Amino acid sequence: MTFSELNIDQDLVDALASKGILEPFPIQLQTIPLAMSGQDIIGQAKTGTGKTLGFGLPLIQRLGLDPEPGVQALVVVPTRELCVQVSEDLEMASQNRNTKIVSIYGGKAYEGQIEQLKAGAQIVVGTPGRLLDLASQHLLSLANVREMVLDEADKMLDLGFLSDIERLFAQTPSTRHTMLFSATMPGPIVALARRFMNRPIHIRAQEPDEGLMQANIQHIVYRAHSMDKDEVIGRILMAEGRGKTVIFTRTKRAAAKLVEELGDRGFNATAVHGDLNQDQRERAMAAFKAGKKDILIATDVAARGIDVDDVTHVINHTIPEDEKAYLHRVGRTGRAGKTGIAVTFVDWDDMHKWTLINTALDFGVPVPVETYSSSPHLYSCLLYTS
Repeated sequence: MTFSELNIDQDLVDALASKGILEPFPIQLQTIPLAMSGQDIIGQAKTGTGKTLGFGLPLIQRLGLDPEPGVQALVVVPTRELCVQVSEDLEMASQNRNTKIVSIYGGKAYEGQIEQLKAGAQIVVGTPGRLLDLASQHLLSLANVREMVLDEADKMLDLGFLSDIERLFAQTPSTRHTMLFSATMPGPIVALARRFMNRPIHIRAQEPDEGLMQANIQHIVYRAHSMDKDEVIGRILMAEGRGKTVIFTRTKRAAAKLVEELGDRGFNATAVHGDLNQDQRERAMAAFKAGKKDILIATDVAARGIDVDDVTHVINHTIPEDEKAYLHRVGRTGRAGKTGIAVTFVDWDDMHKWTLINTALDFGVPVPVETYSSSPHLYSCLLYTS
């Protein structure tokens, strides 16, 4: 099935085609027809399944070809990185329309965002804190919002944004069309949906036999020594077919150190972490997406904002805190129907964390294989060219 067969306007179809997007993903097939009719939707889908266009295309089309100036659609996201990514996707889809989109998030000067609002932006994509900040200053009015989306609702719960979300809902009309997307559905999110949504339809975008972990990702777990990790990573980065790679570290210091270490080894790496200002983060992400840098080293601050279809490898330099963090990290690869490889290093001191993750995700690997940069199985497993 094509986007045209979903009754998407031709200018939107042409915009997608210009980026090589010709056929809808499963979640788009399920959500678009319902969303176009104004049905409230709860979409349960893993990251990387195409949900941005699943809500974005109906949202843009329902606003019309030439919408009146003023905020009519609100998309709330948990992180700055995801805010930028969602805005870029909506701008791409609406490039043939007179629809203005503004990104509202902290860490960046107010002036540019306020100017775009005053210029009549119709779609606002923002993080809760900055949205409420501008609303409290009467610089952002949500009184005419008729389309509202909560993206990555479970992450917003994790970050403590639930009360902020309720305040945002309270500033929008009760007649609005609402869509909520989340990878998991904890109790508070279900309660939020019941309170603020009108008879929503719950869509689960996964196959009946699909487990928690995506089948198109190869999961590799090594028990590795901290003194040898950089050398092991260097060998992984020489693997046959290795493309864009995301490496997650636990700390900002570790990320900065690894960038320097890989640079000394001749690799083209950049970093995204909390010690960088927002402009530096955005430049790093842009360089990675454009292929100017093929290795992105990140702390979990970027786990939800990396939406790049051709990431072949994710490496967990340090083990994630829990199974949810693991799934969020490794979901950067194996996107858009492609395959990927996820490699996780488990320090000796972190075996208790691995035990919990192994049990929660039913890995079947209670004790990861002890691995060094000279281990023969490292070469055979990762298919080295040199």
